[in-house]
Amino acid sequence: MSSYIQSETDESLAAELCSPLPTERVIFTYAMNVIAFGLTGLALIPLLSILWEILVRGISGLKSDMFVKAVIDNGFGNAILGTIIMVAIASILSIPTGIMTGIFLAEFGQTSPTASFVRFISSILTGVPSIVVGVFAYGVIVLVTKGFSAIAGGFALSVIMLPVIILTTEESLKLIPISQRLASAALGGTRFQTTLRIVVTAAIPGITTGILLAVARAAGETAPLIFTALFSLDWSEGLLSPTASLPVLIFNLYNDPDPEKSQLVWTTSIVLLSLILCVSIVSRLVIRQRRIK
Repeated sequence: MSSYIQSETDESLAAELCSPLPTERVIFTYAMNVIAFGLTGLALIPLLSILWEILVRGISGLKSDMFVKAVIDNGFGNAILGTIIMVAIASILSIPTGIMTGIFLAEFGQTSPTASFVRFISSILTGVPSIVVGVFAYGVIVLVTKGFSAIAGGFALSVIMLPVIILTTEESLKLIPISQRLASAALGGTRFQTTLRIVVTAAIPGITTGILLAVARAAGETAPLIFTALFSLDWSEGLLSPTASLPVLIFNLYNDPDPEKSQLVWTTSIVLLSLILCVSIVSRLVIRQRRIK
């Protein structure tokens, strides 16, 4: 008897699942899809408009020799080099510090007051306006050394990158299952060995993604570099001298009456967008590789 009742129940459930949805629900589903796609298209309009404007105005002036000429010669080679140098300095300063801090927050000081304070400060720093970071770096580096420099610019960018790396590293380590830590401990691994050889190794894709996102953000910053690295129309004389960068080039020459300089601004915008796009694509590939694994 019970098997007969169960069979009848299964058949009724199967019939209910196979029956078409009510007309009201179908209409509601299509309406929500239309609204969702419509709002998505509306949100893409400003982005696509900006990209289209930059491409139309800048692509005509793009020449291969611009990559090896300075701004004074109607090129942007020195700005590209300056951007790479300052982002490299920022990476050297922020990546080791950010990763070690993230490891401390996730593995060794989860509930300690110090970890809570560091986590709180890192969260606040992610929302601090970049111009405030520029003023801070100006007071700490420029006033002390009495000069604008690539080192000061790299320091400012490192302050912007640091909280992003800290928080992404911590979250990446938290995603590693506890069972892996327990398995390492069962095999005799110390906490330090487990953290470095098991947890950090497994979290490398997530940590790398955070680093790439921080680099992409730093490469597009303008305000901190105005206060620290300033600008140079010619090739920089060294790390302790004013250094050109792509964002500041765009900022300084946007209102220049010279048609060549105006064209250079739009062409530089394409190069800067391409640089940030490449870094973003690499980060997406890392994320996809992590999901496949």
